[in-house]
Amino acid sequence: MEGLKLRFPEHHHPEMPLTAGVHAIGRIGDTVGLVEEADAPLIRLCVDRRGVWMTVAQGARGVHVNGRPVQRMAMLRLGDAIYLDGVEMLLVSNDGVETLPEAYRHLPGEFRGDCRVVVRGVGGRHHGRSFTLESPRLVGRSDEADIRIDDAAFAERHARIEMIGDRIVLRDLGSGDGSVVNGEAVRDASLAPGDQIVFDTHHRFVIEAPAATTAALSKTSEPDHGPGAELSADMRGTRRWRLPWLLLAAALLAIALTALFWFGNG
Repeated sequence: MEGLKLRFPEHHHPEMPLTAGVHAIGRIGDTVGLVEEADAPLIRLCVDRRGVWMTVAQGARGVHVNGRPVQRMAMLRLGDAIYLDGVEMLLVSNDGVETLPEAYRHLPGEFRGDCRVVVRGVGGRHHGRSFTLESPRLVGRSDEADIRIDDAAFAERHARIEMIGDRIVLRDLGSGDGSVVNGEAVRDASLAPGDQIVFDTHHRFVIEAPAATTAALSKTSEPDHGPGAELSADMRGTRRWRLPWLLLAAALLAIALTALFWFGNG
């Protein structure tokens, strides 16, 4: 896992690059930073191809991830907020968040999606709940919202998470402060499985999908047709045509094997 860094949103502290390897972090004056092993680090971050693992030193107190205490170990994801001895650190990417292409930004109507792609709550009121993206999901304070955030300061129609063809998108509906994706403030964004979205500071969600579905999802493809419902219909149509051809090929193979068996015996 490459191109990572720790950001200190509430402290005048330079961003800390996280290269592959183990990073020991402890108290330095009124903040925290990289320390030597001899300085008794409070946590260690191990970065490898699997991701980022955090281990907590024995006896260390006050270590939290997204507001939840961690006593031994935790696997981190982009956008996680780590609280260490009163200092907040955000795990973010050097690449930032992919903005939504202009062609997708103002597409009218709602599109059918994929029930295997879900928005799973990992913090706040909806922790543990999953919302499929078979259809668009409205986020807001209104009673009609699929993902309802019951806060007087939250917009009635804050945003919509949906699939347009094979792309997962977050579209802002006129919110005041926008949303946070992988630790970055955004309004409209292209999403991918593993991305973390935060609404109203502490309502956290993660995009999840099976491995086969994840491989099929593309964040970079541009629409081949003009904006409109035809885009989604054409993409779904391509998938529908694959199955009959596969069935036909299987039937022909079965006929060939049967003929080989009978003529071979003769």
